[in-house]
Parts: sequence; structure tokens; C-alpha cells
Amino acid sequence: MNLELVVDARNTGIWLALLRDGKLIELHEERGNTDFAVGDVYLGRIRRVVPSLNAAFVDVGHEKDAFLHYLDLGLQYNSFAKFVKDSIHGKQNVPDLMYFKMDKDLQKDGKMTETVSSSQQVLVQVAKEPISTKGPRLSAEVTLAGRYLVLVPFSEKISVSQKIKDNAERARLKELMDRIKPKNFGVIIRTVAEHKATIDLENDLQNLLDKWKTIHENLKGGNAPKRILGELNTTTSILRDLLNADFTNIHVNDEKLLAEMKEYISANVPGKEKILKHYDGKLAIFEKFEISKQIKTLFGKKVQMPSGAYLIIEHTEAMHVIDVNSGNRKGATGQEANALATNLEAAEEIARVLQLRDMGGIICVDFIDMHDKENNKILFEKMKSFMKSDRAKHNLIPPSKFGIIEITRQRVRPVTQIKTSESCPTCNGTGEIQASILFAEEIEASLSYLVLDRKVSGVSLHVHPYLEGYFKKGGFLRSKQWAWYFKFKKWIPVHGVTALNLLDYVFVDKDNEEIPM
Repeated sequence: MNLELVVDARNTGIWLALLRDGKLIELHEERGNTDFAVGDVYLGRIRRVVPSLNAAFVDVGHEKDAFLHYLDLGLQYNSFAKFVKDSIHGKQNVPDLMYFKMDKDLQKDGKMTETVSSSQQVLVQVAKEPISTKGPRLSAEVTLAGRYLVLVPFSEKISVSQKIKDNAERARLKELMDRIKPKNFGVIIRTVAEHKATIDLENDLQNLLDKWKTIHENLKGGNAPKRILGELNTTTSILRDLLNADFTNIHVNDEKLLAEMKEYISANVPGKEKILKHYDGKLAIFEKFEISKQIKTLFGKKVQMPSGAYLIIEHTEAMHVIDVNSGNRKGATGQEANALATNLEAAEEIARVLQLRDMGGIICVDFIDMHDKENNKILFEKMKSFMKSDRAKHNLIPPSKFGIIEITRQRVRPVTQIKTSESCPTCNGTGEIQASILFAEEIEASLSYLVLDRKVSGVSLHVHPYLEGYFKKGGFLRSKQWAWYFKFKKWIPVHGVTALNLLDYVFVDKDNEEIPM
């Protein structure tokens, strides 16, 4: 597996594209304003308590009040609340919890009205970013994430990632943490901590304790709403969460950003600096790595797949809906075999699209109906395996009798939506068409269907003269026309016809008769 990170620094912000074997799997945008990002810690003020919801609305400075449910207070809420109050008023002079007297745990079946009151100040952490008309979702159980560890104040529990299977290694990590962690601090050991040296884990723990110290300092004399601790920027957080041995290259088009990333990697993953590469080519970096084309292809309503099959993706307020269509798919013989092959291809693409667009909440996928129960089982198992690499929490329900697989995926931020349609050149922008870059892909898919599936001989293509120039650009061995020759083992003549509109095309047979599609 070849993992690459491509970083495009623009005037409007920073775009980060994660590629696996050249395929785009994650896309992030880092803007200048990073308020209310997941992980940010705020001193908020209870605006009102709602008994019917067993929750409270909290003012953290956002235009919409944030939501805090009783179950998100955490078992150690009483200790948190005492620490916050004493820190604000100067009674808690040190961030160290060695001599802090812990309060009793919160009851799981308690009432919000009995726990908090209006105008009370609370320390909260953003669990979900503002989405649509909703404000942030909060948690009062503040945790601090590092590269190898997650620090949990007011706890003594040491947990190890379930993905670490080696019992000896699990025991080593637990023993080490038990030895070095301060009193009244719990620790969650992340997967990347496996086989790491003691010094690396100690440094990570110290960095997290320094963050806790910052929280304590910023609480002194604090008045809500106030941001107490900001999460890392998107670039750094991606490096923290994803950087591992599988990373082969990080391409950056900005020297200042490159230096910052190099500094971070040197401090946290010494020896990996060599994977950083400065890109200074004339072509835009996203064009160079064919990311722009993939964005146009994967963020539209229609997502085309190599076989000719395609997905239709619709976003609603309640859920996301994906429809699988076989289109002009070629390959398998027989309806059942073709349906299975199309569904398996679609399952892999859907897993990729969910991660890429960061689609959360309820997702309903309408696969092509299959009558064989064994095939439905195969599809479900493959779908689960394709989604294993997804870092977001998710659950899948086996196909219903209607062939629908329901998926729930953790939603912590708004779904990434990029407009891929373009203003129509023939109507001066009064209407819209699909992204023009997909037009060539559509023609190639139709050619594949005619030449390889239907075995039509003597096929030629009639297009607008502008497009004729595009398909012939590059000349001998380098043009699109030559690429088709190598792909189809047939020469496809391309003729410019001025009577055709810019995005019209016609296939003609050897008798110069139009071929119906």
C-alpha cells in the first residue's frame, strides 16, 4: 500500500488530499478560522436546562447554543466542576491532581436539573462541529489526544487499543503507563503506541500534561464564553493521527508550511523527514497528481465507475441515499453474476466515497437486487471489509429483502460538499451541466460499450470541432485518440462537426449511419 499526502497551500486556505495507491480517499480543507473544531475546549455558560431532553443548552460563543446531554457529562463531572470553579477563583493553584480530593462519580440515571443550573460555568469540549442549523455538540468529559496516548483527567483507568493484539505488548504498555502516569490521570493507549520506546511515550505524556497545565492557566479568572484550548490545526492533526510506516511521500507546495511540517515530524517521528518533498512545478499541485479530476468525478451527484456502472448520491436532511446502477457495465455473463460483480465494485467505491465526503449519520444504499442469499452474504462481508480502513465509527446492517444495506457512520462535522457542475457555455450561465471533465469519460465509456460489448465495427465519433482538437491533442502516440487505439485495439476516427453543440456527440457506423445508444 502506497500512502501519499498532497498539501496545497492557497490564499483561501490549505487543502490536504490523502491518496492510497494514487486514489483519493480523504480530502480536508483548513481555513483560517478554526473555532468550534472537534477537540476544542471551551468555558461555557449554561443558557437553559431542558428537563424533557435531560440536557442543557450552553453558550460557548457560537451563534447557536451548543447541546450538552446528561450522559455526556461523564462520570467524573463533579470533580471536573470542582476543579473548574476552584481554578477560576484562584483556590486551585496548581494543575497537578496529586492532592486533589475527588468527588463521587455521577449517577448514570441522574437528572440534568439536579446537576447543573442556569448561568453556571462549565468546562466543555466540542464533540461534533456545528452542522446545518444546529450548534456544536458538547461533552463535559474533557480528554486530550496525543500521538500515542489520550489523557483522561480525574480517572485512574489505563486502557489499551483493542487493535493491539500481542498480549505481551499490551502488558508492557500497561505496566509502563502505571509507572509513569501521575495520580488521578487515566490514559488510553492508541494503536500507534505498539512497540514504541519508553522515551517516546514519556514525551507524549508530558506534552499532554503541558496541555492540561495550559487549561488550568487559561481558567484563572475566566469568564464564559471563552476558548480555553484550541485543537491542533487540520494539517498537524492529520500528521498526528495518520503518519506511520505506510506513508511514502508528503508533497507540499509552500516552503513555510513545509518547514513547519518538518519541525513537527522531527519532534514526533524522527527519521521520517525524508518523506517530505517540496513541489515547485509549473502545473498546480492538485493537477499534477490528478486530484482535481478525481474531485470532479467523486463529488458530483453521479459517480462513474470504470466498468460503466455508476452511483447516484443524494443528500437529505435526514439521511444520505445511494443508488447503484449497472449502466453499460461489461464483464460478467448472466443477470445474477453481473449484479454481484456490479455490487462488489460499487461497495468498494461507496466505502471510499463515504470516507472522502465524510458522510455521517444514516446512509441507505440501494444495491442491485440479487436472488441468491449467498451472494447477498458475500456482498455484506465485502462491504464490511472495504470499510475497515475507515477511521470513523460505523455500523452496517445486512441487506434487507429489498437489497438495501443501511449504514450508520459517526458524524462529527458537516459533510464535505464540492460543487462539480459548471455554467453552460451555450447559455451564458443561465443553466448548469455536469462537470466537463466527465464528458470525455462518458464518451470513452460509451465507446467501450459499443466496441467491446456490442462488437460494432467501423465506429467513428462526431463531435464539436473544439472537442475534436482535444481528442487529437498530443499527436502521435500521445493523444486521447491513440489511447483509445491501444485500449480497444481499433482506430476510432474523430470528426469535427460544426452543426453539433459543444457538448453533443454522435457515434456513426461504417455506413455513416448514426448508432443508437
